[in-house]
Amino acid sequence: MTTEKQIKAVGFYEGLPIDNERSFIDAWQPLPEPNAHELLVKVTAVSVNPVDTKLRQATEKQKELRVLGFDGVGEVIAVGSKVSKFKRGDRVFYAGTTMKPGSNQEMQVVDERIVALAPTNLTDAQAAALPLTAITAYELLFEKFGLVPEENANAGKSILVINGAGGVGSILSQLAHWAGLKIFATSSPKNFDWLRENGVAHPIDYHQEIKPQIEKENIQLLDYIAVLYDIHSYLPSLSELIKPFGHIGTIVATEQPLAMNLLKNKSVSFDWEYMFAKTDYDQRIETQGESLQKIAELVEQGKLTSTLHTHYADGINAKNLKAATAQVESGHEHGKTVISGLFNAEII
Repeated sequence: MTTEKQIKAVGFYEGLPIDNERSFIDAWQPLPEPNAHELLVKVTAVSVNPVDTKLRQATEKQKELRVLGFDGVGEVIAVGSKVSKFKRGDRVFYAGTTMKPGSNQEMQVVDERIVALAPTNLTDAQAAALPLTAITAYELLFEKFGLVPEENANAGKSILVINGAGGVGSILSQLAHWAGLKIFATSSPKNFDWLRENGVAHPIDYHQEIKPQIEKENIQLLDYIAVLYDIHSYLPSLSELIKPFGHIGTIVATEQPLAMNLLKNKSVSFDWEYMFAKTDYDQRIETQGESLQKIAELVEQGKLTSTLHTHYADGINAKNLKAATAQVESGHEHGKTVISGLFNAEII
């Protein structure tokens, strides 16, 4: 249900190449109304994630404007009749859902269960860099791998992070460091300083064979491996590096079948992590708001920092969303790319 009032939004009607002038367009949309358990949020900052690009590219031509955007920061301007955790004026952050229009619009309705108060010591842009990647990392480490979510509670254990400089890798490394793990992470050497800033003890050059680089650090086998990239080409070498009864997890769909038998004789657990599974299937949704609340507390305590790297600060509009998306699609960015400000496009 909508009112007659219109709001600005950035969306598209089909998944066109990013350099096409209509890959994103500025448009008007009806103002949404929150249901009983939802918040209406005035959006002030968003980020671009790989999932945004994949969903856009897969969209066939349609009649309705599609509005994506998952990470969002903003002010609560209205609450549903049964909302209990938030009030008007609260500054919140969240990762949204695939089931409703996203954060690339002036005002968005969001289920209160997936929302938390934004960290008080971060700007809107800094906060917008965190929700989707932080929830993904938190679920993989503490729900799938079964690590203890307490400071230094997992001392003596080791983890390898493939694609450590990316959005998920940057916050996952921080969380793993806080939880006490020794961290190895791959990236290009030009990003080694970024890895170290995020808690990585041993940067690994992904251009070279991984195993010899790890063995140089007097580590033979690893307790956990988080693969934040297509795991297919890595699996044979990772099956040699993982300890018996260890865990290998990934967040990226593979383009080829996986040789899972390589893991059998070590009884290795293989974990898929997809943060939208909870909201897609209405399973334990409230845990995402709880995870974000924990993330906010750790940020405020100085245990975690924002992974913001590239910031478009002059408004949320199709021009900036195209530029930010092109950077993410290039695959060469590290950290997160964020857009903040007013929805300031002139719409004719």
